Amino acid sequence: MLQDSVYVSHREALPQDEGEMMFALDIQGIPKKVHRPMTPYQVLRMLPKDATPAQQDSAIQAWFQPGEIHYSEQPDTLHLPGHGIGHNMLEVNLPQYYRESFFSKSTLIKSELNGGRYGVAGDPVPYTVRNDDLFTGLLLLCFILAMVAFANSRRFVTRQLKNFFYPSYNSDSSTLTETSSEVRFQFFFVLHTCLLLAITYFFYITHYVADTFILNAQYQVIGIFFGVLVLFFFCKACLYTIVNNVFFNSKKNLQWMKTLLFITSAEGVLCFPCVMLQTYFDLSMQNVLYYFAVVLFFVKILTFYKCWTIFFRTNGVFLQIILYFCALEIIPLLSVWGVLGTIVNELKINF
Repeated sequence: MLQDSVYVSHREALPQDEGEMMFALDIQGIPKKVHRPMTPYQVLRMLPKDATPAQQDSAIQAWFQPGEIHYSEQPDTLHLPGHGIGHNMLEVNLPQYYRESFFSKSTLIKSELNGGRYGVAGDPVPYTVRNDDLFTGLLLLCFILAMVAFANSRRFVTRQLKNFFYPSYNSDSSTLTETSSEVRFQFFFVLHTCLLLAITYFFYITHYVADTFILNAQYQVIGIFFGVLVLFFFCKACLYTIVNNVFFNSKKNLQWMKTLLFITSAEGVLCFPCVMLQTYFDLSMQNVLYYFAVVLFFVKILTFYKCWTIFFRTNGVFLQIILYFCALEIIPLLSVWGVLGTIVNELKINF
């Protein structure tokens, strides 16, 4: 047969004897005695030196016939150099990522590829008091306690209002007797007022000054404002006590402290609707400031009125009450405003 210019007269090999001696045909058809099977190298050496790659491939195909490959079923204990021994999937002590999962047999999964993140990361939701569970529960607790306090001391509140706007000219009749529970409820309302004023001031600074602080949580800032306001009311009560004990008798001083406690409690009750509207109904900050200014002006007018009826009504002087009111009401109010402003400048983050 003629194939690729390599002539083979006949390629049948002679029968193999018992000593594995075989007779092969060289390129001219002359039998050649071999003692072991031919290798591809030996076959290629029988070709001329100028044999083309196609002729070499034809000679290999003519000499060798591919057979069926039988792979060993024994476990493979060998591995590539530089690589560890392979893991058996049947071992139960393998890590989780080696175990077979639902998608392990899928032809589309490529565990060596990093999928990355789909889409674009959105902006974080800004902090609001309405989304804070702590302040929501705190405001709800304040509302419930205020309703309970008012229900238990409504008779005392009625008597306070009646004596507030219709004062008696008899100083003995103007003195009100209070139970211990009514006094505790009034102190609770003072703390309630401090909390609402702190939240209102927090709304103000986050809208007009800064909304990022060096503290981790926003309610820590409100807690600092709350502590400053509690200290403010305590210092003002001490200042009133010192000054009034110098110029007035103890009965008038006691009546004034009860009146001041009642006015401060009423201030918190009046500020509560504004805080709720701004927190949960997005009341504009400008309207909040207008509302708070009206409440503050109303409270100071009532304070000025009671100061005149208790201390200066019988004297008939006007200049002294102006000095008294400015020194004990206006100056402390401006002072606490400056202290809160200084605290905000220290806490805010300047970019």
